[in-house]
Amino acid sequence: MTLAERAGANTAERRARAAEVLAELSAEGVEVIRLSFADQHGILRGKTIVAGELSAAFEHGVTMTTTLLLKDSSHRTVFPVFTAGGGLGVKELEGAADCILLPDPFTFRILPWAPHTGWLLCEAHFADGRRVPFSTRGLLQDCLARAASQGFGYMTGIEVEFHIFRLLDPKLSPADAGQPGTPPEVALLTQGYNYLTESRYDALDPILETLRRETQALGLPLRSMEVEFGPSQVEFTFAARPALESADIMLLFRSAAKQVARRHGHHVTFMCRPRIPNVMSSGWHLHQSLTEAATGRNLFAGRDGALLSDTALHFLGGLLHHARAAAAFSTPTLNGYRRYRPHSLAPDRAIWGIDNRGVMLRALGRPGDPATRIENRVGEPAANPYLYMASQLAFGLDGVAARRDPGPPADTPYETKAEPLPRSLGEALAALEADEVAREAFGAGFIDYFCRIKRAEIARFEAEVSEWEQREYFDLF
Repeated sequence: MTLAERAGANTAERRARAAEVLAELSAEGVEVIRLSFADQHGILRGKTIVAGELSAAFEHGVTMTTTLLLKDSSHRTVFPVFTAGGGLGVKELEGAADCILLPDPFTFRILPWAPHTGWLLCEAHFADGRRVPFSTRGLLQDCLARAASQGFGYMTGIEVEFHIFRLLDPKLSPADAGQPGTPPEVALLTQGYNYLTESRYDALDPILETLRRETQALGLPLRSMEVEFGPSQVEFTFAARPALESADIMLLFRSAAKQVARRHGHHVTFMCRPRIPNVMSSGWHLHQSLTEAATGRNLFAGRDGALLSDTALHFLGGLLHHARAAAAFSTPTLNGYRRYRPHSLAPDRAIWGIDNRGVMLRALGRPGDPATRIENRVGEPAANPYLYMASQLAFGLDGVAARRDPGPPADTPYETKAEPLPRSLGEALAALEADEVAREAFGAGFIDYFCRIKRAEIARFEAEVSEWEQREYFDLF
């Protein structure tokens, strides 16, 4: 029996699509395939195989070291893999054993910037066919399946801000090869504070055109490219799609943008607030709505003059009720919490409003408008898209089930009393660990696993002597 059969993936539709992909390899002259897996941070990892091996990979998969599932953002393995259960009580993780990547033929793309290269997104399985329990894409699929069983679909749209710099020095001397390595030296492409001005866009046009062409050549539903407020800061927006497709789009776009920029002498970063003078924080605004699974009808659209339906209001109530726990998934880095500050076009408390950019949850649309949606402005661009979207869906559906009341919309968000958002990643993790809905939706094992990885990052941060400490104390004392 093949791995595809053991995993329950050997469907007629999958076999047919796999055959189409294999035929396309020959027709398009594809010579190598990148088999990619989204890790716990939303970073693509995997292996590259020659085209002739893909047919076997569709059936039997390709091995991957399980330690890749156990690393923090410095790529250090957090768990003691050479102990019983690999430090997690999972026999299959002992001894840095292998799991197996099974390619999804429906995700096949040809990478326009990499000659003769195809790309496939994979799922990680154990040898007996079980999906690896720490697969974040799989967790989103589970949340979507639960929503579908209740008659709901989930649509999301992406607005993501990021920085594009000119690469001056990639820092490739042996002394720079730490864990993590020395960040590259960069220069601005433009000065800032010229929000949406055409002259700034024209200054950025050469690299933006390169990114646009390659993004559209990938088949991603790009809508717009905009000059943001800060120096060298831009925003790309994408059309709304079913959540799994939308999460895949975000994952592939981030990876593609970094690769394409590097090939053209630039550095793209989705870090929320780079430590570069005068730059601004970047956010990821997630637009979302529930739909009727059978018809696709938007269930957030209000009637009889109301902007939002009762379903939308209860969904809002769930997001507000669980806002502190959800922050661990929407803002999973220490750096992302630099952005939560008043009067900054970013939220600092769990509150909602109608077309107000100072709130956490911004309601958009008109009564009866099929595009009615809720924009969550709390996320950072580095968030794992599968966890961000899965947590929004899980907490929103809890609000629907419990008929949670979001209260009235806020007109003055920085003056309205409301629960503050976490001020640090540690606060967010504590809220996540204590949230019973999160433990039910993701499993207690995953919550504990995720928190342990993130706390390893916090511990490394706290062990470092910062420039602030050196400046504050070295001469004074």
